[in-house]
Amino acid sequence: MNVIGQRIKNIREDKGITQETMALHLDVTQSNYGRLEKDDRRLNIVKLLKIVRILDINICQLFGESGDTAGFGGMNKEVYDILVESLTSEIQHLKEEVNFLRMMVRS
Repeated sequence: MNVIGQRIKNIREDKGITQETMALHLDVTQSNYGRLEKDDRRLNIVKLLKIVRILDINICQLFGESGDTAGFGGMNKEVYDILVESLTSEIQHLKEEVNFLRMMVRS
């Protein structure tokens, strides 16, 4: 089940923001953005942080928290672990890209 994507969609719609507008701010196509809302696995910490800035919300709201706490200080361990896992995955992806580019330069 796509809980985070559904929350993003609900907040976006409540604020009257279109998928096209979100896509423009995220520098992706509308269809790619639509897939983000349908498949949480496509979301990473970088995209999540951009989305919360666009929607002008606290990131905790996407994880079922009240969002009353400023910043990250009040988030529970589950939310923190999800964010760390996402960031770790993003770092690993970037390392793989760097290694690939190094191989290409050496060729």
